Amino acid sequence: MMNLRLNSLQIRAAALTLLLATHASLVHAADALLDALPPSLLVPGGVAVVLTAGRAVEARFQGERVFLGEYEGEQYAIIGVPLSAKPGLQTFTLIAADGSRETLGFSIDDKQYTEQRLTIKNQRQVNPNPDDMVRIRAESAEMTAAFSSWDETQRPTLAMLPPVDGIRSSSFGHKRFFNGEPRAPHSGMDIAADEGTPIVAPAAGIIRSTGNYFFNGNTIILDHGHGLISLYCHMNTIDVEVGSEVAAGEQIGRVGQTGRVTGPHLHWSVNLNNTRIDPAFFLQID
Repeated sequence: MMNLRLNSLQIRAAALTLLLATHASLVHAADALLDALPPSLLVPGGVAVVLTAGRAVEARFQGERVFLGEYEGEQYAIIGVPLSAKPGLQTFTLIAADGSRETLGFSIDDKQYTEQRLTIKNQRQVNPNPDDMVRIRAESAEMTAAFSSWDETQRPTLAMLPPVDGIRSSSFGHKRFFNGEPRAPHSGMDIAADEGTPIVAPAAGIIRSTGNYFFNGNTIILDHGHGLISLYCHMNTIDVEVGSEVAAGEQIGRVGQTGRVTGPHLHWSVNLNNTRIDPAFFLQID
């Protein structure tokens, strides 16, 4: 009887070990595997790369889910910092498999972005009328839903290709004035190019949304997985359909001057944890 009892306990212990190992592998698989570890850019509009204290199944910053990546066996939280963030300590929450929570922090420095003053000929693109506002609110809701996507089926890369061959005409974070009136800071990178110049996907992903929007003109939203989502505006043509998968370097459209523009260019934005951050960050990663 003693031998049978020991065998039973051993069997149960082995089963528990297998269960824990299986669970650990599932947690491990939920992280995005990184080819390279990006540096932190600890300023408003930048990215915090924080080594986690153990393995979390989820992390949240300001109510939004955070990209968790694995590099050389270590887990990192990769967090987009909003332009509105104040210098100093920022905190985020790690959630473990058992539901326990831990707060970690990182500090950001101040950054002063330059001003940009633009003249827009169409006054409605500066001060929309009531009918325009109805359209703008509907389009905003549609884009918000696309930016809220969370897809763990993809393995995202943080090293991106330039989406178009051109000249950077306006950088991220500019304090903008349209016809002398202050507006929200510039939330992306503008790349000037001739109308019709091909635009390519800077990284593989799934097309979440396309449309012709009041401010953005012809637009594509591309989901790279784990809350990493990019936006392409003012296009001449949209050459992809919602739900289609695209590879890095694959053409998705052509440069145009639709929406609120002063000339042909691509407006390119990148989101992490539903936060617009500087696209230049992704062009510098090896």
